[in-house]
Amino acid sequence: MRMLAEFFPEFTELLDSCDDLYRNERTIDEKTYQFICFALSIKARSKPCVIKHFKGALEAGATVKELAYILALVMREAAGADDCWTHDALGDFKEILAGNITCICEK
Repeated sequence: MRMLAEFFPEFTELLDSCDDLYRNERTIDEKTYQFICFALSIKARSKPCVIKHFKGALEAGATVKELAYILALVMREAAGADDCWTHDALGDFKEILAGNITCICEK
């Protein structure tokens, strides 16, 4: 964001206004909001956001046990999605082994 703030400040200002909109129009409680943001931050692999929303959830009344549950849930759901996607991608593995399917990246 530092580069965007310097070279495209209009964009970062719009993001800030989105944050204000979410905060002002929120239809869920703060703890739920922090839980969702914490989960998304884990999946996005954003260390600053994970820390921010971990602390935000605690401030909103969450327990470390609840946050550990959310961490486990994100890991489990991600593993399931990765498993399904990989099995779908390799569903024709016998055809791949036989040389009948090639990757477009092979040139």
